[in-house]
Amino acid sequence: MYNNEPIFLQPVLQERIWGGQKLSTEFHYEIPSDKTGEAWVISAHPHGPSMITNGPLAGKTLADAWNEHKELFNKKADEQGEYPLLVKILDAADDLSVQVHPNDQFAREVEGVPYGKTECWYVLSAEEGAELVLGHYAQTEEDLAEMIDQGQWDKLLRRVKVKAGDFVYVPSGTIHAIGKGIVILETQQSSDITYRVYDYDRKDAAGNTRELHLERSKQVTTVPHQDAAVEQTEKVTGGLAEKKLVEEQYFTVYHWQLNGQADCEMNADYLQVSVIEGQTVLIMDGQSFELKKGTHFILPQGVREFKLEGNAEFIVSHE
Repeated sequence: MYNNEPIFLQPVLQERIWGGQKLSTEFHYEIPSDKTGEAWVISAHPHGPSMITNGPLAGKTLADAWNEHKELFNKKADEQGEYPLLVKILDAADDLSVQVHPNDQFAREVEGVPYGKTECWYVLSAEEGAELVLGHYAQTEEDLAEMIDQGQWDKLLRRVKVKAGDFVYVPSGTIHAIGKGIVILETQQSSDITYRVYDYDRKDAAGNTRELHLERSKQVTTVPHQDAAVEQTEKVTGGLAEKKLVEEQYFTVYHWQLNGQADCEMNADYLQVSVIEGQTVLIMDGQSFELKKGTHFILPQGVREFKLEGNAEFIVSHE
């Protein structure tokens, strides 16, 4: 089995009404159309499970590995539960809908799924002046309901400008939207529940508007909005500068900047790794693996030490 070998994953490409072509031009993925909005790059979710491309599990999905080989993730064979995390790259060629996600309790009791959706974004690129919706200005639940019902979007929605390298933590219950001209890497709970609050009254290719979920949105939105406080730390190990972006209940996420070489130890049950810039070589147990922008893999439990050589940037995460 994979004791000392990375598990490389094939992205699953998803078309979206707001999608574009940057997943092809920037990451060289084979996109299904010029409206490709998402690459699910580390996923065991049934709506888009990643395929393993190497080793004894090649051809199986990450969900298969999780269910059949829990030792790879330092879990007991009889331990229940679905793979907890999902990593995506999103290309917003147009504004995403304004939306909100439920917490675990609401997701389980109302939707019958295991996880709500807390997420976070690392901004890979952003056009000048690009902005997000992050939060709202309603002070009470009554204010929120009134502004939604009356369509007072300019009064309700809080907009924030962003640039490449920014990091945004989005707990469940936060009204949010990724704006036009932004490409992000998203680390989130493995959930696909989205309640749309507002979709700019736009229509799809068939002339239909997309469904809104106003009552559910009112039920799950946190009022009043408060920006989540995250404590970030930095350390340098050889040629690797590691910045901890967030450490919260559901996930810990890091940005790694490699310039040269670094000897690394793995201090988590397993690591999810995405190369977001550059090229590097991963060396483990005498084996070398060439990595480039757009490569995504998991370092399983059997890996304790590894070396990186080159110049590259990574987003790394674990439970």
